[in-house]
Amino acid sequence: MKNVSGSKKGRPGAVRTGRKGNKQVGSGGQGAQALEGRKPTPKAEDRPYHPAGKRKAAKERFEAARNRRGGSGASSSPQTRTGRPPARKTDDSELVTGRNSVLEALRTKTPSTTLYIAARIEVDDRVKEILALANHRGVPIMEIMRPELDRITGHDSVHQGVALKVPAYEYAVAEDIVERAFSRDQVPLLVALDGITDPRNLGAIIRSTAAFGGHGVVVPQRRSVGVTASAWKTSAGAAARTPVAMAPNLTQTLKSLKSMGLFVLGLDGDGDVELDGLELADRPIVIVVGSEGKGLSRLVTETCDAIVSIPISSATESLNAGIAASVTLWEVARRRRSA
Repeated sequence: MKNVSGSKKGRPGAVRTGRKGNKQVGSGGQGAQALEGRKPTPKAEDRPYHPAGKRKAAKERFEAARNRRGGSGASSSPQTRTGRPPARKTDDSELVTGRNSVLEALRTKTPSTTLYIAARIEVDDRVKEILALANHRGVPIMEIMRPELDRITGHDSVHQGVALKVPAYEYAVAEDIVERAFSRDQVPLLVALDGITDPRNLGAIIRSTAAFGGHGVVVPQRRSVGVTASAWKTSAGAAARTPVAMAPNLTQTLKSLKSMGLFVLGLDGDGDVELDGLELADRPIVIVVGSEGKGLSRLVTETCDAIVSIPISSATESLNAGIAASVTLWEVARRRRSA
């Protein structure tokens, strides 16, 4: 039968049909929230991923950790350990080369098994002290020809006529370094490396850490350089008195240090805080240095309480990792002296 009214039967869109075929009339207020507009934007310090929010959370964490320690000194409650790393070594021993490095290793009573001396070496005050210390400690001394010394140290090594054979390096635990500093009523200052693979950079960072009052260096167990003879030589012996900790997982170690009240500061050219505006220098700090090419990894960046940039000339693209760490350590030490 023809519909004379001209209206269409069952016009689409007139009613809503539920999943079970039940008719639903109207929206039932489902769009009311959209009509209300946006809610007030939270303050920057109340947003957890905003730099101001990270700084607020870090300060609260620091106060909580200080209360657990009773204001100062060692922690009164056990801290979560990230685990003692296994000894990482490709050989049973390492060779420390160069007169300054060998002399510093002997002065700090680093375990040594053999001292190699080139035949007809030019004897200066350092060589005299090296021989005296080795004799006093009972370290065997072997005089060998210079070509043989070149062979065992590597032809690209500048040994200056002396080399010291030492056992594989024993790494510390980052949390132990921090607790030792707290127990001496000192403000912990550590440097952590993220993706540094050049041993010369590691040696330079160890040397800067020792020079500016740092308590230790943290290196990841994977995809990172360890304390090799080359790193030891670049540190000019500072590796003998500055502990280096190995982190099985760098992100987890940083989180563990944060729970102990330390502030984690990452170095990056696009940081949210400039170094000359840093306000946390007098607090317990971990400075994280990334590789010159890739910078900080994503997980490490998210773990940092603040990302710090070093103001440099626009003509310079970036700083070497060792130089960036040294500049930052100097600024922290300067601010701590004036505080």
